[in-house]
Amino acid sequence: MSLSVDPESRADALHPAKEEGMPASRRHWLMGAAGVAAAIAGGGVAWWRLQPHGAEDSVADSFWNASMETLDGATLTMRKFHGRPLLLNFWATWCPPCVEELPLLNRFFTEHAGKGFQVLGLAIDQPAAVRKFLERTPLDFPIALAGLTGTDLGRALGNDVGGLPFSVLFGKDGNILKRKMGQLNEQDMVQWVSQV
Repeated sequence: MSLSVDPESRADALHPAKEEGMPASRRHWLMGAAGVAAAIAGGGVAWWRLQPHGAEDSVADSFWNASMETLDGATLTMRKFHGRPLLLNFWATWCPPCVEELPLLNRFFTEHAGKGFQVLGLAIDQPAAVRKFLERTPLDFPIALAGLTGTDLGRALGNDVGGLPFSVLFGKDGNILKRKMGQLNEQDMVQWVSQV
């Protein structure tokens, strides 16, 4: 004995709305709208996750009380940078966008140092790799070795995803004025100078 299934009843079972009298064009429109809504929601969540989020004032205070090692083994206190605008940049030698933005940061430093701007690079990297890199590509602004604790510091300053490069602009009063996840560009630098 063989069972035969009517093609119409199989289509009805796959699309219960058809039984309720909903036209096929409306079903397709609703399915498309649901897909677009899901895509927008997913994109919104991804965008939010990649945005730097706020840091509390106590975190900024903790930053100013921190100290890190320099390439020559000296201790560099962050308090030394307090009182003038500071562009803090988290980078690594193994991060292509980090390496690409370093000449821009160096130019910014040389052009604006006389106006009171400071730049500090925090290398999230091995000391030997940073030394080797800086031998080939010298920079005029100070570099400190943040190591893996630098990732935690970046997160505390608003970098929830722990990505690189990550930059923070502090005002003269030590408060955070701007943050950016990703590579800085000329337009960012012009905007940031106008913020101080």
